[in-house]
Amino acid sequence: MRFDQAYYQRFYFDPRTAVTSRAEMRARARLIGAFTAHIGLPVRRILDAGCGTGLLRAPLRRALPKAAYVGLEVSEYLCRRYGWQSGRLQDYRPETPFDLVICYDVLQYLEAREAAGALANFARLCRGVLYFSALTRRDWQMNCDRSRTDSEVHLRAAQWYRTRLRRHFREVGAGFWLRRGAPLTVWELESSG
Repeated sequence: MRFDQAYYQRFYFDPRTAVTSRAEMRARARLIGAFTAHIGLPVRRILDAGCGTGLLRAPLRRALPKAAYVGLEVSEYLCRRYGWQSGRLQDYRPETPFDLVICYDVLQYLEAREAAGALANFARLCRGVLYFSALTRRDWQMNCDRSRTDSEVHLRAAQWYRTRLRRHFREVGAGFWLRRGAPLTVWELESSG
C-alpha cells in the first residue's frame, strides 16, 4: 500500500509537508499549453501519466479547452477517490494515442526495468509532445527540498532517461520532447538536441 491515503496526506494534502502547490502546477499547465500552441500542436487528447491527485487537470483544461483529459494512476486509493483510470505506465495500451503525454515525477518510483518499459511505451502513447520530468540523483543532491521530497525512490542520472527517450523523441528543453516523425517544427536554437 505504498501510495495510500497516508502517502498523499503527507506529500500532497498537508500544506506544511506538500512537495508541490496548486500555484506551481497552474504555472506548469500554462507552460505546457503555451508550448503546444507555440509549435502549432492541436491538442485533442491529453494523458496525465501518474496523475496523482490531479493538480494539473483543471489548469490544463483551462489552457487546452478542446482537449479530453485522461488521468492514469496506479494508486487504488486515488482511482477510487478521483475516478482515474487504473494502470501501469509500462503496459498501458489505449486504443488511440494521445497528442500530449505528461509524466511528471513518476518514474523515479519504478524499478529500472519498469521505468525503461514505461519510457518505451511513451512512443506508443504519444504522437506529438511528451512533457517529462523525474527526480534524478543530481536533483536529490542539489535541487530538491529533502524535507518535502520522498526519499524512497530510485535515483538515476538524467542521462539514463535521456538515452532511452532519444530513441523515439527529440529533446526540446524545459521537459519537452517531440515525437520523432511528428509534423512539428522547432527552430534549431529552441532545441537542445
